[in-house]
Amino acid sequence: MGIKTYNPYTPSRRQMTGSDFSEITKTTPEKSLLDSKKRNAGRNAQGKITVRHRGGGAKKKYRIVDFKRKKDGIPAKVIGIEYDPNRSANIALICYADGEKAYILAPEGLKDGMTVMNGAEAEVRVGNCLPLSEIPVGTQVHNIELYPGRGGQLVRSAGNSAQLMAKEGKYATLRLPSGEMRMVPIICRASVGVVGNGEHNLINIGKAGRKRHMGIRPTVRGSVMNPNDHPHGGGEGKTGIGRPGPCTPWGKPALGLKTRKKKKASNKLIVRRRDGKAIK
Repeated sequence: MGIKTYNPYTPSRRQMTGSDFSEITKTTPEKSLLDSKKRNAGRNAQGKITVRHRGGGAKKKYRIVDFKRKKDGIPAKVIGIEYDPNRSANIALICYADGEKAYILAPEGLKDGMTVMNGAEAEVRVGNCLPLSEIPVGTQVHNIELYPGRGGQLVRSAGNSAQLMAKEGKYATLRLPSGEMRMVPIICRASVGVVGNGEHNLINIGKAGRKRHMGIRPTVRGSVMNPNDHPHGGGEGKTGIGRPGPCTPWGKPALGLKTRKKKKASNKLIVRRRDGKAIK
C-alpha cells in the first residue's frame, strides 16, 4: 500500500493524505457475506450513552469475516483483496474447493490466485491457519485465539504481528505488538504472517469532516467546561484542575490509573506486562 497526497486547494487539503488502495483488487463486496450494521451512536439498550463522542458517519455494511478458520484440509483460492470500512486491515475473499466463500484478514504478501489452507496439516505459509503447536518458534503470526475454538481475538489490526517465542507443555509464549509476553494454550490457532495495510497509521486525516464521516464526534476538554459539566471546569482564564488528580466527567480517576483487576484469572498467563514489569 502507498500513501497519496492531494493538491492543496484548501488549507486542510494541504496536510491530508490517504491510501492509494494499490493492494485492492476487488471493489464490490460479496453479497452473501454482508450483514446490516445498526448505528446506535454509543448508546446501550436503555438509550443511555455509554461511549462518548460517537454518532453520525457514513452508512456501511458489515463484512462477515471468518476468524475461526475451522474448515480444515480443504484448499481455498484467493479471489481478491477488498477494502473493509469496519477495520484498519484489508480483507481477502477466498473460495474453498467445495465452492464455499469466506472473508479472512489479508496478511502482507497475500495475492490473488494464491492458495490458503487451515488445519494442523497445512504448510507454515503466509495466510495459512494452524494450531500454535504446529508453528515453528520465531514465526510471526496474527489473528490468535485466546481460547480454543472461539476464533481469533488478538493481533487483528493493520500492520500488526506477534512472535511465537517458546512452546512448553500446554502453553505457547507470544510476544504481542505492545511488548507484552503472554502464554496462550498451545492448541489455539493462529494465522501465519503480518496483517497487511501496514501504512495505515501514517495517514493524516487532515480535516474534522473526515473524522465525522467515520462516525466520531468532537471531543471537548474538561478544563474548558463549566464546573457543573466537569470537575476540571470553571475558574478565570486557564487554571489548573483544582484537585489531586485528573478525573472523568463523573469524578472517577483517569489518565494512567490501572483498572485491571488484581485477581483476574488470566494474570497468571502474562509473563511480562507491556511496561516491562511482571504481573504479581
